[in-house]
Amino acid sequence: MVGAGGIGCELLKTLALSGFKDIHIIDMDTIEVSNLNRQFLFRQSHVGQSKAKVARDAVLKFRPHISITPYHANVKDPDFNVDFFKQFNVVLNGLDNLDARRHVNRLCLAAGVPLVESGTTGFLGQVVTVHVKGKSECYECQPKPAPKTYPVCTITSTPSKFVHCIVWAKDLLFAKLFGAKNQENDLNVRSSDASSSSQQTEDVFERKNNEDIELYGKKIFDHVFGYNIELALSNEDTWKNRHKPRPIYSKDISPIELPHQNGNQAKISVGGDISSVSAMASMGLKNPQDLWSLNENSAVFLEALKLFFSKREKEIGNLSFDKDDQLAVEFVTAAANIRASSFGIPLHSLFESKGIAGNIIHAVATTNAIIAGLIVIEAIKILQSDTKNYRMTYCLEHPSRKMLLMPVEPFEPNKSCYVCSETPLTLEINAHRSKLRDLVDKIVKAKLGMNLPLIMHGSALLYEVGDDLEEDEVANYAANLEKVLSELPSPVMGGTILTVEDLQQELKCSINIKHREEFDEEKEPDGMILSGWTPALAAEKNGSTSTTENGASTSGVSQATSLMTEEDDDLQIIPTQPGGKKRKISDLSSAATSDFSSVAKDTKIQRKDVDGNNDVVMLDDGSLGNSKKKIET
Repeated sequence: MVGAGGIGCELLKTLALSGFKDIHIIDMDTIEVSNLNRQFLFRQSHVGQSKAKVARDAVLKFRPHISITPYHANVKDPDFNVDFFKQFNVVLNGLDNLDARRHVNRLCLAAGVPLVESGTTGFLGQVVTVHVKGKSECYECQPKPAPKTYPVCTITSTPSKFVHCIVWAKDLLFAKLFGAKNQENDLNVRSSDASSSSQQTEDVFERKNNEDIELYGKKIFDHVFGYNIELALSNEDTWKNRHKPRPIYSKDISPIELPHQNGNQAKISVGGDISSVSAMASMGLKNPQDLWSLNENSAVFLEALKLFFSKREKEIGNLSFDKDDQLAVEFVTAAANIRASSFGIPLHSLFESKGIAGNIIHAVATTNAIIAGLIVIEAIKILQSDTKNYRMTYCLEHPSRKMLLMPVEPFEPNKSCYVCSETPLTLEINAHRSKLRDLVDKIVKAKLGMNLPLIMHGSALLYEVGDDLEEDEVANYAANLEKVLSELPSPVMGGTILTVEDLQQELKCSINIKHREEFDEEKEPDGMILSGWTPALAAEKNGSTSTTENGASTSGVSQATSLMTEEDDDLQIIPTQPGGKKRKISDLSSAATSDFSSVAKDTKIQRKDVDGNNDVVMLDDGSLGNSKKKIET
């Protein structure tokens, strides 16, 4: 088992009660208070302890004679290599992120061990079974879209939705104030007027020695909510067809008197043994679902900034946003709401803002239990070599037939998959401008998911990482990272074929380099395009494209929008529109509803992945039912 969270707890219990006697669990997480509403093997007293170890102890209380081996570790650690995976009959995933899923998929392929994938979102879920090398598609046979992003100009200049304000507050303002020093972004822009020439090189966000915290806070407030808005308004063409924002300055905000705290700042609990100073508590704001006024948001913003610099000053310079950091959530919520107020966007509560900023989709315990049961059914089939009855099962409520479970036969391997079919990839890149570091970070690690990559051009080794390298080798590879591709010891140009390999994953693939001079900075911000492991869609062949909600270009036939991933085991399933007329499930005979096998055989299903966690299923009529409607289970 990989993962001992929402699905993992149910899965371990069901395996133990189904007669499995030798189970190994890998999970790197510790138990948090927020886990307790659905991860039933854990209790309040377990907060802060290893999930894998506590889950083992809990199950052994009612099944003391079985063997459960827990590993409080990252499945990507070198100890969990191909040889480690070869000792198992089956691997069951209950993971919460794309990176780990891809890694386990590759190790199972290399070890020749069947893998059962799974995921849930609220009342929806699926068991993607069974990944068997050469017999059914692997987890990566269907490409996973990139995380949802937004055009920089929308975030910095023309937000139209509250999520744009959250991204601005979290990734720009919070990072600039509390993250790594000397960050460059548009927040620090100054007027180029002669009257302001003395301020052109000034870093507005730098707090000078002994500068009063309250005065510093008001300076930041006036700059980002007042001055920057004034500067944006100076470009009149931008606002010809848009609602103009209004600048907000600290002098325009009515002061709010803070409640007396006996000389101490109030604290609120944020996950058991973790406490954080809270601006909300200082102001007497108790309900996170309340909608704060502009005055209250402004007061929370200034108070939170003050508390960071007075109570957590040692952390400043190393902070990154964390949804479990109460003060960080308060600051981002207040900043986003002030900006939203400026642009005429409806305000949101702290509870809602935390969900958006933390990419939270809430889990449902009953769905986890259903999915865990289905995983065990597939595991038993694998042990019985019952290959003809392997099923991929989707848990959803069909609006007309009231079907909860919908199995389909596994798909065959995608012959264009670079992971299990070793199909060459194509990379469009400017070989005269892009550095080897860009290729390693943005493509090899981020898109191909390799942990310890090795890059070769013919017999020339351009890059390698590992503990067994000599000092001069490490220095040479580090120097190569800073060279543009065309200036490497073995130059990489258009027409070059690179071999990229990860020895830990036992994965090797080829990348055909295609030189390209220019890229669209908004639509292609990485300055490179990787392709080649998915068949072209009909709309792409016809040159038809459209723009999704996040501004990214997609095919006209399928517009699967990448949504948020939850902190546990969740995926979001949304409807997509079919490219052609297909048979509807509602047209099937009533007898088929009691025979899921015949439904699976008689019904064609198209899948589109939407969040990098799992696959989305689309019924033939393009519907999935209402994910917000409660399913009776």
